[in-house]
Amino acid sequence: MKVILLEDVENLGKKYEVKEVKNGHARNFLIPQKLAKAVTKQTLKWLKEQKEVVEKAAEEDLKQAQEVASQIDGIEVAILVKVGPEGQLFESINNAKISEKLKEMGFEVKKSQVLLEEPIKELGEFAVKINLDHNLETEIRLIVAAEKEV
Repeated sequence: MKVILLEDVENLGKKYEVKEVKNGHARNFLIPQKLAKAVTKQTLKWLKEQKEVVEKAAEEDLKQAQEVASQIDGIEVAILVKVGPEGQLFESINNAKISEKLKEMGFEVKKSQVLLEEPIKELGEFAVKINLDHNLETEIRLIVAAEKEV
């Protein structure tokens, strides 16, 4: 029996694939669990529409990611930190802090997307890579400066 998978099924296939399975497996497990639909003219038409919707959503997502990448590329991000008498930082700058600062600036970047080998523990300028969705990579200039005391 041919079925359309409605979800990823381990050892069988991915969502929206058409698979040939044994009749008993389809009738007793896949269809009652709402993991698959039997293939008919109507379900094939439905499948085509679903694939189009998924493709459009993926295209929109890619456009948004490209837009964010072009906006972020090359911007300067300044983070002010408290510094001790010999210029040592009281806190290190990690990917979570960089992500927070980018969110304050209006860019939706997750901390897992900030590629930082190890936390920054000194003042200065650093090039930091941002890995966005769809394997889009961009780079920002991070400036770690001392907070001025009032």
